[in-house]
Amino acid sequence: MSNRTPAVSPLTRRQFSGALAAAPWLASAAFSAQAATAAVGQAAPDFSAVDTAGKTHRLSDYKGKLVVLEWTNPGCPFVRKHYSGNMQSLQKEFTAKGVVWLAVNSTEAGSGDYLAPAKLAGWMAEKQGQPSATLMDESGQVGQLYGAKTTPHMYIISPQGQLLYAGGIDSIPSARVDDIKTATNYVRQGLTEALGGKPLSVASSRAYGCSVKYKDAA
Repeated sequence: MSNRTPAVSPLTRRQFSGALAAAPWLASAAFSAQAATAAVGQAAPDFSAVDTAGKTHRLSDYKGKLVVLEWTNPGCPFVRKHYSGNMQSLQKEFTAKGVVWLAVNSTEAGSGDYLAPAKLAGWMAEKQGQPSATLMDESGQVGQLYGAKTTPHMYIISPQGQLLYAGGIDSIPSARVDDIKTATNYVRQGLTEALGGKPLSVASSRAYGCSVKYKDAA
């Protein structure tokens, strides 16, 4: 059993206490002092990052397309849960429909979970992941800009550049693979609605997973 401490997105004091009582393994992440600027319903902040092959990607490059941002860390058991097939299935299904899927790794280089670009690309290939690109964010600038707290932490951005969804991949905050089949997959639901021209029925949810291993995090 892993002893990694997962993190949750910000809650009120009462909600957080209730969450801890219901699921004792939940704990708050060490957050950067830099305030995140991304907010659901507002313009998604533009950014630039280099992928594992050395190519630069800017969010603005994908104007006119739905974009998914997926925070990832291969060392996290919650990421491994969803890379048992669930995340790859989502990537394959929606990139085939024209969605741009950007996996982002904000793990700082000094962390034991850090993988150099070639190794991260090798892991993604081994898992048969199919994101459009896997971005390196060792400085944590992109992650902090979006307020990414956990791996995974998921975001959906409209073709017009508006942040449509931010939160967990699904409704059951656990590291158990068996829970995938009974959870509501908020990413699949949101992308299906967005592609159909419908407003998202769930625009935000509590993110769950391991805390992002940011540079200089306490």
